[in-house]
Amino acid sequence: MKRSYNFGYFIAEGFRSIFTHGLMSFAAVFMILACLIIMGSFSLVAVNFERELGQLEADNQFLAFVDETYTREQAQAIQAKLEALENVSYVEFTTKEQAKENYAAKYAGDQNQELYEELPTEVFRDRYAVHMKDISLMNETIDQVEGVEGIDGHQAAPEITEGFVMVRNVAAGVALILIVLLLLISLFIIYNTIKLGTFTRREEITIMKMCGATNGFVRAPFVVEGMLLGLAGAVLAFFAQWGVYSLIAHAIDTGSTIQLITVIPFQEMWKGVLAVFAATGLVVGTGGSVMAIHKFLQV
Repeated sequence: MKRSYNFGYFIAEGFRSIFTHGLMSFAAVFMILACLIIMGSFSLVAVNFERELGQLEADNQFLAFVDETYTREQAQAIQAKLEALENVSYVEFTTKEQAKENYAAKYAGDQNQELYEELPTEVFRDRYAVHMKDISLMNETIDQVEGVEGIDGHQAAPEITEGFVMVRNVAAGVALILIVLLLLISLFIIYNTIKLGTFTRREEITIMKMCGATNGFVRAPFVVEGMLLGLAGAVLAFFAQWGVYSLIAHAIDTGSTIQLITVIPFQEMWKGVLAVFAATGLVVGTGGSVMAIHKFLQV
């Protein structure tokens, strides 16, 4: 076949196939839309959850107490050594006098408030609040801090840290598994849609191959069809996801029982969501088409 065709021919053939298989094409777009919304919803929940955990991580700290024999100047000089440790983001120095005031303020209004206020300052010690970059390395960081000269003892709750890390890892694992499963389902739907089209045109494909058409020439319209289906599903899913997310975010922001949860505005993420949806739709559509047409090119 010497006749040449431009890309417009493949686009036209792709559109023609979509309308020829109207019901199956609609089903494919709908399934891609549904899968992307479910996948996107889990992903956005994971993103919000990760940010909440990140804020909790930023607030998570442990106390390192200064040797009681150290003067105030010696105690403050330890700060540079602590901040030089690899997993330490920053430290906050608190004098024993400030520690006493904080302790009394914590129990303000308590029936034993006067007792707390009358505690001698010597009961308290100069200390550093140590903030970490990665809370999963808390135990290692505590050991390093304890090794700094002038530090004598610490106060930490590693079990809370371990709980944060476990929840984050479980959430990430579940989200990843669900996303992979939904992608496979979308790929299977596209595969069967394109396969139906190639089956109804198998004789045409055979004749084209016998006349010298290359595999690329025969494959291109089906690939374009899959890309168009995937892209259509992705665009519709994006706007549907925007609407669903906005409704849920509004409900959370105005709800009286979940004020502790802060939802990231969709406007801050829409570019990334659109890019991921479009890329996923194109990959799923193209992959399903290539898989479906492969069998019928073996002539």
